[in-house]
Amino acid sequence: MLNISRILIDGAILCLISSVFLLLLVRANPRYMLQDYPKEIQAIVPPKTPDEKRLSTLLGLPFLAALLAIPLISTLAFNARAGGAVPFPFLFLHAFSVAFIFNVFDWLVLDWLLFCAITPRFMVIPGSEGHPAYKNYFFHFRGFLIGTVFSALAGLIFAAIVWVF
Repeated sequence: MLNISRILIDGAILCLISSVFLLLLVRANPRYMLQDYPKEIQAIVPPKTPDEKRLSTLLGLPFLAALLAIPLISTLAFNARAGGAVPFPFLFLHAFSVAFIFNVFDWLVLDWLLFCAITPRFMVIPGSEGHPAYKNYFFHFRGFLIGTVFSALAGLIFAAIVWVF
């Protein structure tokens, strides 16, 4: 009953849109994402200024909106294509899978390849250049595990929304 090709397409759309928002945010100022950097890096740079906190929240909203809206819309469309008769477990698997695709992409491509292996200058926070925490692969694997839990919770919530309505 699952449409794997649709999950892959919608997951790829989520990866593309979310990655663009995320990379533009970091490109504008890597300090906007300071809370997502390893603690060792956070410890050696000044905390976010009030303006950076405000802007990171404001500019991070499109990223968060995409992370939430795309799996939900995808699951709504999946249910609609089936005439509204998709059982809850399949709604969950669909929503979870779309969100999980981004989680895997974020971990392997954005975190391990881009952040850890390549470490482009625009991702380095001034004052932390050359810090070994930029190569902390385990930090990002832990983030992947946390993202897996969030993908599952989002899958449950989105499936419940679609199933009830």
